[in-house]
Amino acid sequence: MKSSDDAYPPSEDTFFVADYIEREKGNSALDIGSGSGYLTQILSKNFAFVVGTDINIAALKDQTYKTENLVCCSGSDAIRAEFDLVVCNLPYLATDQILDVATDGGKEGFEVPKKILDSAHGSIKKGGRMILVTSSLSNYVRLIRHAESLGLKARIISRKKLFFEELILIEAQN
Repeated sequence: MKSSDDAYPPSEDTFFVADYIEREKGNSALDIGSGSGYLTQILSKNFAFVVGTDINIAALKDQTYKTENLVCCSGSDAIRAEFDLVVCNLPYLATDQILDVATDGGKEGFEVPKKILDSAHGSIKKGGRMILVTSSLSNYVRLIRHAESLGLKARIISRKKLFFEELILIEAQN
């Protein structure tokens, strides 16, 4: 399994999430899979308290977009707090094996996102939301159904057509 020393660089999916969350405001936010720190830094502009998590300690130590309050853990497993907004640029690529933890989502692009959602749903305040990005090439319907099975109200809030896929932004509200 590859756990690259380099953070996942911001790309089309990151910018898609960024365009949506840059207008969000509140007291607290959590960025799961902080990586380069790009989304965490955007959240820091409009939220009083922001935490970033990542499974890759090297990525956190050497963030391109420096942020504070970083925790190395899977999902939000080490976090015992609730947030107004939880954001995650999921590893959603449909793969038979998890070779790159930054991008590979497992079978149907669902296995890893499911684990992250299972970890994160307890970090969403009552009335709070989670915003996550996935792809039309992944089983996003199954992801929405799983969010609903956890007691969250889930829906697609935006789509962006790319050459070979469609990026899908999902909101899961507690």
